[in-house]
Parts: sequence; C-alpha cells; structure tokens
Amino acid sequence: MEKALIGLSAALAVGIPALATAYAQAKIGSAGAATIAEKPETAAMMIILEALPETMVILGFVVAIMLILQFA
Repeated sequence: MEKALIGLSAALAVGIPALATAYAQAKIGSAGAATIAEKPETAAMMIILEALPETMVILGFVVAIMLILQFA
C-alpha cells in the first residue's frame, strides 16, 4: 500500500504542474501570436515566455524522481 501511495504522489507531482503548464502555454501562445503579428521584434521575448512555464514540469519531475528513489 505504501508503494502505491508513493507512486500516486509521484504521478501527482508531475501531472498537476503539467496541466497548469498546458493552460499557461495556451494563454501565452495565443497572446504571443497576437503580439508578434503587431510587433515582430517581440518574437524572441515571446519564445522565452512560452518556454518559461516548462520549468514547473521539470521541477515536478525532479520531485517525483526524488520521491521514488527515496522510498525504493
């Protein structure tokens, strides 16, 4: 039972930030496309802003790996 809860917590550590990142990237992507259409010089900034939420998923993945390895 303990391993099942560890697996569930590791899955939630990746899944919840992934959903939040998907939502954020959808909003940033549509706003970024509109911004680039009006001002093409902002393309580099929009690419950075689009990649920024991915750090949440990466950190969630690190937490999941730490959970799994600590209790393995």
